[in-house]
Amino acid sequence: MGRAGLNAERLTRAGAELADEVGFDQVTVSALARLFDVKVASLYSHVKNSQDLRTRIALLALDELAERGAAALAGRAGRDALTAFANVYRDYAREHPGRYAAAQLRLDPETAAASAGVKHALMMRAILRGYDLTEPDETHAVRMLGAMFHGYVSLEASGGFSHSAPDSGASWARVLDALDALLRNWPAPE
Repeated sequence: MGRAGLNAERLTRAGAELADEVGFDQVTVSALARLFDVKVASLYSHVKNSQDLRTRIALLALDELAERGAAALAGRAGRDALTAFANVYRDYAREHPGRYAAAQLRLDPETAAASAGVKHALMMRAILRGYDLTEPDETHAVRMLGAMFHGYVSLEASGGFSHSAPDSGASWARVLDALDALLRNWPAPE
């Protein structure tokens, strides 16, 4: 019988915490077995393998980000919504670097379609309604925002902005101003 209290949810949460401490790439079933001082085989009744564990952590991170995003967007529109949503990503990546990395895990199409990743795209589209974009420009803008948020957060986390002034927070605010201006003045198709 497995150790009392161990289940897939507890292992997922412990894996997420471990990811924040040591990095998402270091999270395995073996690492969790060491953490709980149990045999690896005893965890296989709760998770299939390390990929299953990593997928569960990714889904947890996407859920957490979606909850934060929805709370941040409530009652906001336009630039205010854009800034609030962007700050959710930046703050989450700073607080939970391993979980943020997990949220980038490529999921199989069926798992992705059932995940909170869909909510993220819908929230971005909700932000864009304040800018009066139509298809296909709305999709282009969703991709641009995702790339900008992730790119900035990733570069900042790796120390890419720590070697010069101004502070990366000041640049972040200016980038969000620029995104707002771009979205308000989206270029017409050729």
